[in-house]
Amino acid sequence: MKKIILGLVLICATQQAFSQTYTIKGVVSDQDEPVPYAKVQLTPPAFGAFTDEEGKFVIKDVPKGEYDLFVRSVGYKDFKQRINVDNHIQDLKIQLEDNELELNTVVVTGTMRETSVANSPVKIQVLSQNFFKAAPVMSVIEAMETVNGVQEQINCGVCGTNDIHINGMEGPYTLVLIDGMPIVSGLSSVYGFNGIPTSLIDRVEIVKGPSSTLYGTEAVGGVINIITKTPEKSPLVDADIMYNTHQELKASFAFTPRLGKRVYTTVSGDYYYNDLRMDFNNDGFTDIPLNNRISIFNKWQINDKKDRMALSIAARYLNEDRFGGVMAWTPEFRASDSVYGESIVTERWELLGTYILPTKKRNFKLDFSANSHHQDSYYGDVSYTAFQQVFFSNFIWNQKVGERHYMIAGLTNRYQVYEDNTPSNTDENTYVPGIFVQDEYDVTDQLKLLGGVRFDYHQKHGLIFSPRFSLKKQFGSFTALRFNYGTGFRQVHLFTEDHAFVSGSRDVVILNELKPERSHNATLNLNHTYTVLGYGNFDIDLFYTYFQNKIIPDFDQDPNLIVYDNLNGYGTTRGISAAINHSFKFPMRLRMGATFMDVFQMVEDENGDLVREEQFFAPKFSGTFGVNYNWKKAGMDFNWQGKVMGPQRLPEFDAPFERPTRSPWFTTQNFQITKSLPRIGMEVYTGVKNIFNYTQPSPLVDPANPYGDAFDTSYAYGPLQVRRFFLGLRWSLDRPVKKKNSEEQQ
Repeated sequence: MKKIILGLVLICATQQAFSQTYTIKGVVSDQDEPVPYAKVQLTPPAFGAFTDEEGKFVIKDVPKGEYDLFVRSVGYKDFKQRINVDNHIQDLKIQLEDNELELNTVVVTGTMRETSVANSPVKIQVLSQNFFKAAPVMSVIEAMETVNGVQEQINCGVCGTNDIHINGMEGPYTLVLIDGMPIVSGLSSVYGFNGIPTSLIDRVEIVKGPSSTLYGTEAVGGVINIITKTPEKSPLVDADIMYNTHQELKASFAFTPRLGKRVYTTVSGDYYYNDLRMDFNNDGFTDIPLNNRISIFNKWQINDKKDRMALSIAARYLNEDRFGGVMAWTPEFRASDSVYGESIVTERWELLGTYILPTKKRNFKLDFSANSHHQDSYYGDVSYTAFQQVFFSNFIWNQKVGERHYMIAGLTNRYQVYEDNTPSNTDENTYVPGIFVQDEYDVTDQLKLLGGVRFDYHQKHGLIFSPRFSLKKQFGSFTALRFNYGTGFRQVHLFTEDHAFVSGSRDVVILNELKPERSHNATLNLNHTYTVLGYGNFDIDLFYTYFQNKIIPDFDQDPNLIVYDNLNGYGTTRGISAAINHSFKFPMRLRMGATFMDVFQMVEDENGDLVREEQFFAPKFSGTFGVNYNWKKAGMDFNWQGKVMGPQRLPEFDAPFERPTRSPWFTTQNFQITKSLPRIGMEVYTGVKNIFNYTQPSPLVDPANPYGDAFDTSYAYGPLQVRRFFLGLRWSLDRPVKKKNSEEQQ
């Protein structure tokens, strides 16, 4: 019996020794920032856990032994490490590496709170500084040419007015923000978008789809939020100069000193000059407008005692002198009825800022902005002088409620002053207060719901209700489905958004008092990240918008008129887009996108029946691509970018000025080589734009008689500038690293 008992004790002791388990605790981060919801796994056998919001994880009951530790998270490269478990591990630190897909980029546009692209319930596309460096441009709007689903539309073939179309919807349906403030709107949307220099930009966040609940009436089709560089993270000196064979010069310079322990400022200037008159299409007019533009920018940042941003305030001044017209025109012919020219002088200032109230939770924030825009212009002998001021404020409260709710509420005030010298007497002062509330609810770790409502009060239209609903469903670690729905409301400011009434000979006729436009908009997005031949992600988007009271310029009713009226029927924008962003195992990156869309109106004919009418300048197909190859040993980057445009419906003109009513297929492509000289903080870049030298025929109708009844400038569907070569130089000097004293080192 004693031997039996002793044997049983030995067996139990042996089993207990072999069954001893341990706990592994750690944190997953990216450059000292926690990575939430990362999957941490030990194999073999399979033990695992997900990190919490602070990047922490705990794996319990792990037997003694050697394991492969795997960490996966959307937007990062897979992490693998061999570990030996023979005791409890309390402070395992894992740092992930960005996989260059920008899915872990922190964004604010879709939900008004900081979150990553991967975790946002609203699909957000981010354009980084590398995107703008890959194909140097003269303005932000030019850079948008190679963004899938985004189209630059030239509205005047003489003075070069242009805007951005998102998924086929015209420029006024897209709200352009600078640091979250609606700076570019109304009068400034005609020329102001061109005046935003890329040297100011840290990144651009694009939301395609309904955003009126957070941003108000103009965010019907989408939002473009231009985030300026933060003084705290900017180099001490940053300079960029570029010149091309069309004698276009673009130069920028920024100086960012640190003033005291918690005060930063940056002062920058951007200058663009183009004085070469080109007429390659032989219509007697300049192909692109001449320009002399300067922009000065100053931004301040003050941090609190914990070195967190407490106050940010920025100001910008813009002055631009623009001309397009007959080649023989000189400034003496301004306002002339003998030599036609369009001369536009713009002066503009902007002020914007953010103040975080010093509460314990830092959950109250005041955003504010003001801008003044003055335009003094002549279109031939027609004078158009306009003045606009916009004052805006947003007082925002945000709070995490419980473990799974993120609440945001805000009070909005917008006051606009507008006056011009047109005979239509469009002078107006409008005050629009608003209130909104939004709840982002993490139902589970895999399901997010977002709901919000907004109320705006318009003096003419009363109380406006704008709801939104979003859903994000995560399938595993690498696939997400997003759905967004919202309504839109837009009060049309006709003469601040469309200058067709002064550019060309057509007269404007407004048949009835224009009612505000209303819309219902829905988008569905599927995003998947994969690891095949490297790693990448692809998106598939479905979009649909239904318009009521849509206001459409009618060019067909009379060749001498532009007729505006609310649509008796309805308008529809619908389509599908797909995009892929892939990084190969060798140093090459590929991005491609394609959009198929159908944009039309159902209008009443002479019999009162609804008939289908296709919208102008809305191609059924458009595609974009970009290829980047990094030759590390030589310190060189090769970038090839381009777009492909399908046929578009074009305006019709009577004999003898008939033009094709469909544009042809065409492509524009650019190539650039960049040589890095890191020892001196310099980059030299050169390349060619519009490689295949495609330009459309003259966008002008009857250019030989610009003061005649048939003269028209609206037939612009493709590039007007021929092939050109460019050479540029960038130089950056980092701020000296402050050495720690002995106490800090200890």
